[in-house]
Amino acid sequence: MKFKIPHTYALLFFLIVIVALLTYVIPAGEFERAVDPDTGRIFVVPDTYANVERSPVGFFGLFKAIPGGMEAAGYIIFFVLMIGGSFGILQATGAINAGIGAVVQKTQGKEKLIIPIIMIIFSLAGAILGAAEEMLPFYPIIISLALALGFDTITGTAMVLLGAGAGFAGAFMNPFTVGIAQGISGLPLFSGIGYRLVVYAIILSVSIIYVYRHASKVQKNPELSPTYEQDKKQHNAFDLENLPEFTGRHKLVLLSFLIGLAILAYGVVQLGFYITELTAMFLIIGIAAGVLGGLGINKIAEEFVNGAKELVYGALVIGLATSIMVVMREGNIIDTVIYSLASAVQNLPAALSGVGMFVVQSFINLIVPSGSGQAAVSMPIMAPMADVVGITRQSAVLAFQLGDGFSNVISPTSGYFMAALAIGGIPWDKWAKWMFPLFLIWSLIGAVLVAVSVMINYGPF
Repeated sequence: MKFKIPHTYALLFFLIVIVALLTYVIPAGEFERAVDPDTGRIFVVPDTYANVERSPVGFFGLFKAIPGGMEAAGYIIFFVLMIGGSFGILQATGAINAGIGAVVQKTQGKEKLIIPIIMIIFSLAGAILGAAEEMLPFYPIIISLALALGFDTITGTAMVLLGAGAGFAGAFMNPFTVGIAQGISGLPLFSGIGYRLVVYAIILSVSIIYVYRHASKVQKNPELSPTYEQDKKQHNAFDLENLPEFTGRHKLVLLSFLIGLAILAYGVVQLGFYITELTAMFLIIGIAAGVLGGLGINKIAEEFVNGAKELVYGALVIGLATSIMVVMREGNIIDTVIYSLASAVQNLPAALSGVGMFVVQSFINLIVPSGSGQAAVSMPIMAPMADVVGITRQSAVLAFQLGDGFSNVISPTSGYFMAALAIGGIPWDKWAKWMFPLFLIWSLIGAVLVAVSVMINYGPF
């Protein structure tokens, strides 16, 4: 009998149960934490790990962790629902389809050139600004564009997710990963940028080739797509023989959308906008689009509900994924796992210690999916350990950066990644199966790049 991958909800619940059982097996332990007086950031104090009283998560606690995860991830869940509602209004105006139709007409015969252009743009957002959740609003438009050009939902999602993801992993100026990790390690801010630019170029190039090849196959034979069945319905929305007219009203709606995005970008960079402010901005953008698009008050409300309804499935996935970390936190085993993984690196030969750190950081990212959070937890341990095993702290930072970045776009505990899949309507198992070969390629390249950094004494120290 052929094995069938469980439903995403069932798979995540199974993981929650396994982690709850592990709280009975893995010793409970904690590091001491301290506050950086300059930044106010909380970080782990090295060499302070100690066992604490066990607090295993029982039967009722396991089920309590699920609403606990929903609450902890509430800001992302509601962000996703608000994006869905706002784009439901925008879609109802007809402006998106009309605008995409105009793009399709101008790119006929050279559709695949869109792929590297879009991926490079989003990669720079990841590499320089550390953009992740901020990319979520772009998925509906890029997915729609991909479908109109004859590709599939996987291609549209990958252009944004792997573009930003490659930039995030190979970041040369990301303040939330490289900046924090170097600060904790005592390195000059953004030092070693030359080698990081090489890393960025390699990872991005491999990602573009992977997505480009997939898009070419799907364009020739749509049935090869993992999302073929769901895409058939959406392809019908784009009759390439009878593309909708791009009217003045459509242009006005899209202009208001672009102005809204410009304000949003300014807010992120200059005013410190995050999820709450982004959510508010998209509500404003959605309502403005509905008014300018000629939709009445009742129609705006109806389309908002319809748009949000489309993303409920994925929004709940985000909460379930977060529940895994809630169980680990309640069982006090997060620090134990980190301590055990970090200690294993000390026993490796110096030549392999950098690669070992890279592997360890990949595992740590499963339980601490926040880039800045992972830096605060792991780098106080890894930086002095690098001194002990005889590699540079810069190599330790690179190992953290790649380990954190690669698993972000495949791990079910990564909130923004699961949100992206939710918006695209892609089940995690389908994405994981498609993404796994690239993840292995990334990991092999990452191991080589870290090993090279060790051999060249990547510094300044």
